[in-house]
Amino acid sequence: MALDIRLQQKLTQRLVMTPQLRQAIKILQLPRTELDTLIYEELAENPVLTVEQGEEEVSLAEAGVMSEEPPLSEAAEKVSTPEDIDWRSYLETYTDDAPALPAWGSDDADEERQNLIENQPNRTESLTEHLAWQLRFRDLAEEDVRIAAVIIGNLDVDGYLQDPLAEIAANVRASEAAVLRVLQIIHECDPSGVGARDLSECLLIQLRHQGLENPAVNDPILALAGRIVRDYLPALETRRFDRLAKDLAVTVDDVTQAVKLISSLEPKPGRDFGEGDVRYVTEDVYVQKVGEDWVVTLNEEGLPRLKVSASYRRLLSEEGEAKDYVQEKLRSAAWLIKSIHQRQRTLLLVAQSLVKFQQDFLTYGVSHMRPLVLRDVAEEVGVHESTVSRTIAGKYIATPRGIYPLKKFFTTGLKGRLGPDVSAESVKERVREMIESEDPAHPLSDEEIAKTLSRGDVTIARRTVAKYRENMNILPSAKRKQMS
Repeated sequence: MALDIRLQQKLTQRLVMTPQLRQAIKILQLPRTELDTLIYEELAENPVLTVEQGEEEVSLAEAGVMSEEPPLSEAAEKVSTPEDIDWRSYLETYTDDAPALPAWGSDDADEERQNLIENQPNRTESLTEHLAWQLRFRDLAEEDVRIAAVIIGNLDVDGYLQDPLAEIAANVRASEAAVLRVLQIIHECDPSGVGARDLSECLLIQLRHQGLENPAVNDPILALAGRIVRDYLPALETRRFDRLAKDLAVTVDDVTQAVKLISSLEPKPGRDFGEGDVRYVTEDVYVQKVGEDWVVTLNEEGLPRLKVSASYRRLLSEEGEAKDYVQEKLRSAAWLIKSIHQRQRTLLLVAQSLVKFQQDFLTYGVSHMRPLVLRDVAEEVGVHESTVSRTIAGKYIATPRGIYPLKKFFTTGLKGRLGPDVSAESVKERVREMIESEDPAHPLSDEEIAKTLSRGDVTIARRTVAKYRENMNILPSAKRKQMS
């Protein structure tokens, strides 16, 4: 085969991800709190950007910034180059009296939002801080303080100590006996059960705080609870109280009372403590019922009203680096304003579409949620599915039924026996309601729940019921059984 050099022409189409398009996509994905942060960062870095303080509202089209365009789509995006923009004409129509975006909130709200110190959320005390505060009131030796700091630092979020004592002793260059002595001091701290190495030890610590192993406390039920936790905890999970009573040589009633006492204990002592800063959810969209219609509005309270300062107009008539700098900053400001406007418009259209599809959910509850996928909303709005995915990412909607992530409105469907498909969320709700209304002495098994649903309008397998039950953190029937 002969090798030769040829010249060929080939015509192809491809999407070029310009910096402006990347910025628009990034802003589209930002939740409300992160959008505020980005805007204030741009205000600090770009001197051309400013916040409108007047009362007059002028749309983007009236201000001459942009014409009406469809929401952002990854299929195509025409990007203007610096040569396409007549900056001098742009600034002549873009005066201080023409804001780039419609007014959001009031001036007072903007001023309050910029008061960053007062708007910082309260910080919850962590488990580490709570334990360190308690140990300050104990007369500990310097070595014990050092050991306690290492132990506390190795506790997990539930308050358990996962590292072996030998490893901690090697790290602090102390004996295991010294580490165990400090660990027992931590066991006396609040919350009760903290520093335990397993569930059995955690429950025993709490029982000791109630008087177990105290000769002055003569409570047979407390003593029985201690025996069960110490020696029969795996058997307790089966809920076979009759067999447990036979092994312990006590009555079933005694076992029932001891189990009630054990159930009142806290298996995760650290659950009530935070891990540092508290993160609050900020709603991006509101939906309210007005008459017979559901009305969707964006959360624009306190969002800065951006515009371009006209004080830089004179620099455009000068030659040199100043003109180039102003043009670059003007281009960046214009694209930021345009991207925010597109984000708000796309978010509103997607939210309106979601409310249209899930009106029954908003009216009657989760049991009436219908199956919905990204493609349905994308076709309704007229954008790509990836645009819908980016729009709903990390965003929340406030409804009369509570605050939900926008992803909550999307759910897969199960095959209906006689009619249309049924959403997975509505089936989960039915499973939960069936378990809540069951007889505690004879709980429903996954197979029985599947058969009951299949006799209705849902075709579902036993393993699917088990998966939904586990997702809702519901125990299997053998562990839900209770003695009457």
